Amino acid sequence: MADALDVAVMDPMTDAMAPDDTVMDPSVMDPMTAMDMPEATPDVTGMPAPTAAPTRAPVALREPVTGVSVPDLATGIDWVSPLDKESAKVAHLLRRMTIALSAAELDRAMSEGYQKTVARLVDTPFVEPPVLPAAENATSQAAVKLGDLQTWWVDWMVKSPTPLAEALTLFWHGHFTSDYRKVGLGSPFIYWQNLTWRRMSLGKLNDMLYQVTIDPAMLRYLDLLTSTGKSPNENFARELLELFAMGAGSYTEDDVKAAAKALAGWRQPQTQAMVDARLAALAKQKKPLPSNPPKPDPVKTGVFDPARAFSGQLIFLGLANTFDARKLIDRALTSDAPATFITQKLLTYFATPVPSAPWVARLAASYRRSGYDTRALVREMLLSPEFTAPDTYRVLVKSPTEYMVSVAKALNSQTLTRTILANANGLGQTLFDPPSVGGWGDNAYWISSNTMLQRANFVSTALGQTRTLPAFAGAEAKFLDGVLGPRTATELANTKDERGRWYALLASPEFNLK
Repeated sequence: MADALDVAVMDPMTDAMAPDDTVMDPSVMDPMTAMDMPEATPDVTGMPAPTAAPTRAPVALREPVTGVSVPDLATGIDWVSPLDKESAKVAHLLRRMTIALSAAELDRAMSEGYQKTVARLVDTPFVEPPVLPAAENATSQAAVKLGDLQTWWVDWMVKSPTPLAEALTLFWHGHFTSDYRKVGLGSPFIYWQNLTWRRMSLGKLNDMLYQVTIDPAMLRYLDLLTSTGKSPNENFARELLELFAMGAGSYTEDDVKAAAKALAGWRQPQTQAMVDARLAALAKQKKPLPSNPPKPDPVKTGVFDPARAFSGQLIFLGLANTFDARKLIDRALTSDAPATFITQKLLTYFATPVPSAPWVARLAASYRRSGYDTRALVREMLLSPEFTAPDTYRVLVKSPTEYMVSVAKALNSQTLTRTILANANGLGQTLFDPPSVGGWGDNAYWISSNTMLQRANFVSTALGQTRTLPAFAGAEAKFLDGVLGPRTATELANTKDERGRWYALLASPEFNLK
């Protein structure tokens, strides 16, 4: 990790001012005590008891953990896929591509049908979250609070009228990773990054990779900020090739060294608030102000300084040329590796843990032919017959964020953000704080007896904080396609009060899957 002095070397005000790169201590958020289940309300009459779906394999459920079952994606499946029906395909689409679905969103998509819903999701311009002034104007003297940043995003996940944008932003947040610990909260950079990932989420891959390269938070996180032509830092170059664009085995160590030189020369931007804060700090310390104070940068990206860059010819992926960032990315995209790598990542995250080789190859070939148009790739993925094939049904586990936002939207509640954030760390996913440059895992990565119990406790707390619940009638059809395992069907049939039925549905193994 670069310390403050390392980063300050890149700052145009270094000689006169202290660095504006203080890495803030993590905000400590005490987990909210899980509330007991509320007392039962009067019995609900007139509701037919739910029935278990037909099984396609012998039932072999794991023993419950204090009444909570762990989803089993490999054996003992309790249901037959309903994806031969249009309604089930629509619900399947929304579970995969919108983080979470509300009853109103499902009703709208059902009226449109699968293909029109795909078109609306992919083609509707994404709506951005409201401006967060504390983050936009953050400085080392007025850092944005991590909790405020997380609240801003989770609130928007629940409320956004274009939920595909939030699903894709969460995906890219785990693919092009940065964390607030190293980037710091004394600048707007980690906030800007979230906005950038949303804006570029369906763009051309060459433009996306360029935005990743010059992103101010990424400049700090992977040390490109400290890289010069004379002393190149290889951290970002290595991750660009291995984790962001091509995958391991698609390049050599010499390619990494060449890329590090080609990418050198960037510095962080200065906002007006950052400049003002530093001048104020100097005045407070009664130090002389610089005779020619620098002006704020007019951009929210890294600023290229030719004096710090590498000049000369390099050999990258077998081609000798005078490379800069754009030329380097364009050269990388002449390889077959990026199309396959990005296609595989999208399919694994949104469709199935093990996409078939022919499906990957077909989509990757189209991706290259389209000039790496990610919008076209996502559209083709969703319209592929493989996406709604029976073997994709409930084979993915919701991440903690997806699960908790799913609960909030199912309950039609926009007041559970504090509870979601209080439970995030215990469930293993703290936004703006992925565990490594490799991001988070998926599926089995999220599931254990302990985390399942914590998910159930979250449901109990959420129900306790929701004063007015939606009517439960038909909820198992809306949110679980009416496809239930025997245990869940029995629990719903034996529970007569509204809150108890919501608890049985939201804490069920089926609701944990997408």
